[in-house]
Amino acid sequence: MSEFDELMRQKAVALKYNPDKNGAPVIVASGMGYLAEKITETAMEAGVPVYEDDSLATLLTQLKLGAEIPRELYQAIVDIY
Repeated sequence: MSEFDELMRQKAVALKYNPDKNGAPVIVASGMGYLAEKITETAMEAGVPVYEDDSLATLLTQLKLGAEIPRELYQAIVDIY
């Protein structure tokens, strides 16, 4: 697989959790390919922990921006933190 193909397979999702406003973490950024690379770079530069899990990223990229994660994914997210 070429470097370009590998880049295009990358996925990234950023979550934010504010217990005073939301019942669950919210999708604040999501993307694939170059956008995923930028999301990851921005997180790392800001000192935000980056966790790699392709299966979880695949599920989360299917959600809309601003959506709370579904109850079925709570445990997977808790395991990250």
